[in-house]
Amino acid sequence: MNITFQFADLQAFLWMNGHGPFVWACYAVTFAGLGLLIVEPLVQRKRFVRQQRNLARRAAQLSSER
Repeated sequence: MNITFQFADLQAFLWMNGHGPFVWACYAVTFAGLGLLIVEPLVQRKRFVRQQRNLARRAAQLSSER
Protein backbone atom coordinates (compact mmCIF):
# COMPACT_ATOMS: atom_id res chain seq x y z
CA MET A 1 0.00 0.00 0.00
CA ASN A 2 1.57 3.24 -1.14
CA ILE A 3 0.20 6.44 0.38
CA THR A 4 0.95 9.66 -1.50
CA PHE A 5 0.19 13.22 -0.48
CA GLN A 6 -2.17 14.93 -2.91
CA PHE A 7 -0.59 18.39 -2.72
CA ALA A 8 2.93 19.56 -3.54
CA ASP A 9 3.36 21.81 -0.51
CA LEU A 10 1.50 23.41 2.41
CA GLN A 11 0.35 26.41 0.36
CA ALA A 12 -1.21 24.11 -2.26
CA PHE A 13 -2.90 22.17 0.55
CA LEU A 14 -4.35 25.34 2.07
CA TRP A 15 -5.45 26.71 -1.31
CA MET A 16 -6.88 23.34 -2.53
CA ASN A 17 -7.02 24.31 -6.20
CA GLY A 18 -9.12 27.40 -5.42
CA HIS A 19 -11.55 25.64 -3.10
CA GLY A 20 -9.54 26.29 0.06
CA PRO A 21 -11.37 29.40 1.32
CA PHE A 22 -14.73 27.63 1.07
CA VAL A 23 -13.44 24.45 2.71
CA TRP A 24 -11.70 26.25 5.58
CA ALA A 25 -14.71 28.52 6.12
CA CYS A 26 -16.89 25.40 6.43
CA TYR A 27 -14.50 23.95 8.98
CA ALA A 28 -14.52 27.22 10.93
CA VAL A 29 -18.33 27.40 10.98
CA THR A 30 -18.59 23.74 11.99
CA PHE A 31 -16.12 24.02 14.86
CA ALA A 32 -17.66 27.30 16.03
CA GLY A 33 -21.07 25.61 16.11
CA LEU A 34 -19.69 22.62 18.01
CA GLY A 35 -18.02 24.99 20.45
CA LEU A 36 -21.32 26.76 21.07
CA LEU A 37 -23.05 23.41 21.60
CA ILE A 38 -20.51 22.65 24.31
CA VAL A 39 -20.33 26.08 25.98
CA GLU A 40 -23.99 27.17 25.96
CA PRO A 41 -25.34 24.36 28.22
CA LEU A 42 -22.56 25.09 30.72
CA VAL A 43 -23.47 28.78 30.77
CA GLN A 44 -27.18 27.97 31.12
CA ARG A 45 -26.48 25.58 33.99
CA LYS A 46 -24.40 28.17 35.81
CA ARG A 47 -27.16 30.77 35.32
CA PHE A 48 -29.84 28.32 36.55
CA VAL A 49 -27.87 27.40 39.68
CA ARG A 50 -27.29 31.09 40.45
CA GLN A 51 -31.02 31.85 40.02
CA GLN A 52 -32.03 28.95 42.27
CA ARG A 53 -29.53 30.04 44.92
CA ASN A 54 -30.92 33.58 44.82
CA LEU A 55 -34.51 32.30 45.07
CA ALA A 56 -33.61 30.11 48.05
CA ARG A 57 -31.87 33.04 49.73
CA ARG A 58 -34.93 35.28 49.20
CA ALA A 59 -37.27 32.59 50.51
CA ALA A 60 -35.10 32.18 53.61
CA GLN A 61 -35.11 35.94 54.21
CA LEU A 62 -38.89 36.13 53.82
CA SER A 63 -39.48 33.24 56.20
CA SER A 64 -37.11 34.71 58.82
CA GLU A 65 -38.87 38.10 58.64
CA ARG A 66 -42.25 36.58 59.49
